[in-house]
Amino acid sequence: MKTKTPQKRTAKSAVPKRRPSPRRSGQPIATSKGIAHVTLAGGNVFADLGFSESEAANLKVRAQLMRKLRDMIVDLTQVDAAELLGVAQPRVSDLKRGKIGLFTIDSLVNMLARAGVAVRVSLSRFKNTAA
Repeated sequence: MKTKTPQKRTAKSAVPKRRPSPRRSGQPIATSKGIAHVTLAGGNVFADLGFSESEAANLKVRAQLMRKLRDMIVDLTQVDAAELLGVAQPRVSDLKRGKIGLFTIDSLVNMLARAGVAVRVSLSRFKNTAA
């Protein structure tokens, strides 16, 4: 009797596909197994992964908002968290599992507001942007 081995399921992510970043040049370093390629980290992991500046900025803001929400609901059941945030329980599940592509900045700010958190926005220019 043959038993089926479960196949790995792959979910399509709503996060935009990344492109290789031409602005970061790696530095070769010597290791015990030869030479490795190292890319220096910047201030935004999404930019480091090759997303455009605008996509990286949007993803960074969403990640910060999601982190705050997850910290707030860590000790709550998903049903209680859904009630607090004014959403359905499956949305809380998506939030806890870090499904960043399923949330907009607006929806995350609205959930924080329902939970009694004031969101403050700070703006600044990119270093290499023409005035």
